[in-house]
Amino acid sequence: MGYTHITKEQRYKIQAWLELLMPQNEIAARLEKDEGSVSREINRNKNASGKYTAGLADKISRKRRKAGKRQSRKLIKDRKLRRAVFAQLKKRKSPEQIGGKRKRDGKAYVVHETVYSYIYDYAPNWKQYLRQKKGKYRRRHGTKDRECIREQAKKRRIDERPAIVELRTEIGHWEGGTIRGKEKTQGIATHVERVSGYAIADKLDHATAENLKQKTVRSFARIPEDKKKTETLDNGVEFSEYELMERETGMTIYFAYPCHSWERGTNENFNGLLRQYFPKGTPFATITQRQIEAAAELINHRPRKRHGYLTPTEIFTGNRALD
Repeated sequence: MGYTHITKEQRYKIQAWLELLMPQNEIAARLEKDEGSVSREINRNKNASGKYTAGLADKISRKRRKAGKRQSRKLIKDRKLRRAVFAQLKKRKSPEQIGGKRKRDGKAYVVHETVYSYIYDYAPNWKQYLRQKKGKYRRRHGTKDRECIREQAKKRRIDERPAIVELRTEIGHWEGGTIRGKEKTQGIATHVERVSGYAIADKLDHATAENLKQKTVRSFARIPEDKKKTETLDNGVEFSEYELMERETGMTIYFAYPCHSWERGTNENFNGLLRQYFPKGTPFATITQRQIEAAAELINHRPRKRHGYLTPTEIFTGNRALD
């Protein structure tokens, strides 16, 4: 059979079938792929704990393919230029000085970022000729930024979600976010169930992590236990108490990647619908929780074409089968 790259959709199928303990030869047959290709896909793209997750596998694969194109980099491809840069480094000239001078003289040149990248990726022995041997970018940012990075690293990312979340075949997986009022200090916390589109919304008189956590726990206390499985949130500081939210709601919380709003498309779509009632620039101090609930109810009772014109409420409360 002809070779084609495994797609992201196929990776989610692989993850789902592995979770069902399906043999690799059967997975290969269903995908119409060579069994060796499927085996390599699984073994090469596992996470640190040895588990195959589709999102991470797709990211690793794209990174690997991108790395394969690095041979086009100037310093790797152009041996003469590489030798010239090395000779100037030995004279204690900085990469920026080397690139700037060669450009001024009309010679082949590389920008200093490329030189640093080449050194740290391919020629670590060149470090001895740099003026700052500890690394140019080691302390570019302060302690607070490094602490933020550590906190981000602790979060479960969207890649680690069970495959069934992506397949949208099981009710109980939510997406969460916030919208802000004109004051910026007030907002609305929104939570949308991915299969049905059913949503709940809470006014935040103070858009703080503590206030959001309390409102979220209170709202989900009214949701049946079998419909509270996971939630995928954005990276706003108002979600920083997510560990307490997990403990008190019983849901496993994941995070989209920063600036990747499309990874929470269901929530972003609902927020857009809610903005029809509370447009940008609206001072949220003038609206009440009752008004927000009334708007959310109108949206929850709006027929959806993707549900065969059933409403999100009918799908969520009645667990109606989708056509």
